[in-house]
Amino acid sequence: MIAVEDLIALVRNYNPKTNEALIRAAYDFGRDMHEGQFRRSGEPYFTHPVAVAAILTEQRLDDATIVTALLHDTIEDTKASFSEVEARFGREVAELVDGVTKLTNLQLSSTETQQAENFRKLFMAMSKDLRVILVKLADRLHNMRTIKAMKPEKQAKKARETMDIFAPLAGRMGMQWMREELEDLAFKVLNPEGRASIMRRFIMLQKETGDVIHRITGDMRGELEKVGIEAQVFGRAKKPYSIWRKMQEKDLGFSRLSDIYGFRVITDNEMDCYCALGAIHQRWRAVPGRFKDYISQPKSNGYRSIHTTVSGRDGKRVEVQIRTRQMHDVAETGVAAHWSYRDGVRSENPFAVDPAKWVSGLTEQMGAEEDHEDFLEAVKLEMYTDKVFCFTPKGEVVKLPKGATPIDFAYAIHTRIGNACVGGKVDGMRVPLWTRLKNGQSVEIITAEGQMPQGTWLDIATTGKAKTAIRRALREADRERFIKLGRELARSAFENVGKKSTDKALDTAARLLRYPDRDEVLARLGSAELTGRELVRAIYPELGEREGEKVDSTRAVIGLSPDQSFDRAPCCQPLPGERIVGITYRGRGVVVHAIDCEALTAYEDQPERWLDLHWHAGKHPAIYTASLEVTIGNDAGVLGRICTLIGEQKANISDLEFVDRKPDFYRLLIGVDLRDAEHLHSLVTALEAESDVAAVARFRDPARLGATRK
Repeated sequence: MIAVEDLIALVRNYNPKTNEALIRAAYDFGRDMHEGQFRRSGEPYFTHPVAVAAILTEQRLDDATIVTALLHDTIEDTKASFSEVEARFGREVAELVDGVTKLTNLQLSSTETQQAENFRKLFMAMSKDLRVILVKLADRLHNMRTIKAMKPEKQAKKARETMDIFAPLAGRMGMQWMREELEDLAFKVLNPEGRASIMRRFIMLQKETGDVIHRITGDMRGELEKVGIEAQVFGRAKKPYSIWRKMQEKDLGFSRLSDIYGFRVITDNEMDCYCALGAIHQRWRAVPGRFKDYISQPKSNGYRSIHTTVSGRDGKRVEVQIRTRQMHDVAETGVAAHWSYRDGVRSENPFAVDPAKWVSGLTEQMGAEEDHEDFLEAVKLEMYTDKVFCFTPKGEVVKLPKGATPIDFAYAIHTRIGNACVGGKVDGMRVPLWTRLKNGQSVEIITAEGQMPQGTWLDIATTGKAKTAIRRALREADRERFIKLGRELARSAFENVGKKSTDKALDTAARLLRYPDRDEVLARLGSAELTGRELVRAIYPELGEREGEKVDSTRAVIGLSPDQSFDRAPCCQPLPGERIVGITYRGRGVVVHAIDCEALTAYEDQPERWLDLHWHAGKHPAIYTASLEVTIGNDAGVLGRICTLIGEQKANISDLEFVDRKPDFYRLLIGVDLRDAEHLHSLVTALEAESDVAAVARFRDPARLGATRK
């Protein structure tokens, strides 16, 4: 364990004016509070907080953050209280320790709804003080470095959470070194064979080529000296996980992967960055499409650097990053550079981002998301994606995630532009809306009055902002129709469990489901974004417990012996939720009929063949076909709208037959695959609400008894 004097020396290296007494007091208090506690490795538990504090000294962080690291587990794991920490170390430290404790208790790898809610809490904690996340990331890094002491299943869970959440978050904050180490430590747990194979290939490559890094750094220093540029040049092999990911993305073997080495050139000033770039490009051939200038177009976390890839010795590609010392400090510590100390004072780094503005920009879009699922999507889009920079016709820069389309570009400018978009031009050429934009392209959006977003845009857009605006516009366009339909579906859903759909019940559901009001509940119910079962379960969870169980279609009927199979009678096509009886057949198992099926009259004198059956009460798959007789107006596009409406209700059309054609109407039979009787009722209600539907009814035909179909 690092001694207190050694820890203070680490802080004093970058902050000679550090409050040594405060750090010593925190060290002693943390050690006393954790007395008698041990890690799974057998080491005293306090070795962990001290190691976390040491990691944070590498980022030259302030005294309050170092003290928080030493105390970050005291409120959670010891008898220490918030008030005691506040009395001893001040309000600032107490709130930081409390924030880290709350983050530790969040289950970020839980179900999607819980995960989204916990991400909201995580970003709320970030908005209060970003240092909470810095301590938490250092805490996770040390836990990953010592993960071998944990049980294998716990290792896998922690490693997956690290790969999915903490590593991307570190990268999003600009702490690239931490992201790479977290990814590699998690990779070692999740795919040890893959990592070992990469390491073996590296050893073989070094034997074949020698010390490539030493030779190339020497060549670069020589070229820079020729043009009078003073600079530091560093080279390194990329981390095993970074190489593995490139192999997976590009579907290449290790031998065909070229840019596995990276080099950094650190200059004295910005002008020298561009001069160094010229010298390197003059000596080595630049690889087209692999140049990025983050100095003139910085990332939102303050990152500035020039990236280029060149063909080095033996045609091997190498990546080169060129930046100044101050830019390098931000590149190493990201948003944390705001708190960095140098020579006893807070570093006045002009490239460090204001944490409050950074968090505000990051959470602004996420705060607009109402749905848990949409919020989670927005979080992951923000954390996982790289950026592309495009230009408006006036030369203004628009930042978008990699893979963005003209629709994303339009909504990035203004929601009104996005909603009215009918097309786009890229570098003066008309392109489809699904075109993926590239760095440096000029994009012009073509708009038209009266245009409204299309449902297909959701599959084209990639940014959370665009998807949110499209969903909102689509909901508003159909809102009144969906509210009317939702009211009928809510009435039916409550009646199915013996309850009434009152305004008070709907208000309660809106509060529990985190919707603004009852109209929003009804609109989402009518648009199939919310099911009647989910609505009822929100208020009466005890009525939905068994319904949530998934039912095996082969055991969907209760009352059969283990050796009996069943088929649904095609004459009445009974659905889960309807009263049923079974008729036994020698060699054919059991045919299930609805209790009111006319075909049952043929078996009235054979009571020994009748079985009393009922459907399983759980959640059935949508595989049960029912026939509907639908009369629709004979107008252009009507049939397409009806088919779309059926799809919106999560029903699949399995058969369609025209039975009558007239100049003014069509009558047709539509076979639809449904979950249960409630699903049928929802679909019929939706069709009846459509103005182009003259009539809709369930179709049953006793003559169909000759064939059976499950």
